[in-house]
Amino acid sequence: MLRIFLSMFLSMLCLFASASAVGQNVQDPVRSAVQQLLAQQTAGLPGQISIEIGQADPRLALGACKQMDAFLPSGARAWGRINVGVRCLSGSSWTIFVPARVRVEGEYLVAARALGRGQVVGEGDIAPMRGDLTELPPNMIIDARQALGLSVNVAMAAGQPLRADWLKAPVAVQSGQIVKLLARGTGFSISHDGRALAAAQPGQTVQVRTGGGQVVSGVARAGGIVEVVY
Repeated sequence: MLRIFLSMFLSMLCLFASASAVGQNVQDPVRSAVQQLLAQQTAGLPGQISIEIGQADPRLALGACKQMDAFLPSGARAWGRINVGVRCLSGSSWTIFVPARVRVEGEYLVAARALGRGQVVGEGDIAPMRGDLTELPPNMIIDARQALGLSVNVAMAAGQPLRADWLKAPVAVQSGQIVKLLARGTGFSISHDGRALAAAQPGQTVQVRTGGGQVVSGVARAGGIVEVVY
């Protein structure tokens, strides 16, 4: 009886070892598929990319698979902490999700000093900073050309990252401002003063009341100019 029990026990150990080996072999291709997908998805991102692949739930019993397909869930992108899906296309039928993290080390812009609301951003108002872009708020500005000459929407403290939605084009004309009204058409061009009835940014349409009381609509231009084209 003892000999039979030992034989059965050794058989069970061999079976368990075999199953463990199969599980390990399956996990490697899974992580490899995730790595390959994320490398493709991040190829065009600015900065230095690093990818960390976690482990799938070890309690999952995955059958042998001849062909795998890694994918990102709907609405997800290869950015920060994510879960990447892997499904078996040939062999067994299963789909699992593997935790991963994508880091993007690069430069972004911060306020070099405190910026007040309405202030126009100049070269001395911004400074570069380096860090993990995936840990920052959305709409970060990484190119100075996206900030210079724009007006600040909200007050910012020194060192605060610049966001695109916190900046806007400066006002070209103020409400009530005396503006230069330029009217032009085929074969003629007229210039006279008027009063803007609203504030407008460059390129926006604004109404102007002329000295004779007539209200006309034109396109606001920098320098207090409103252009009317006939």
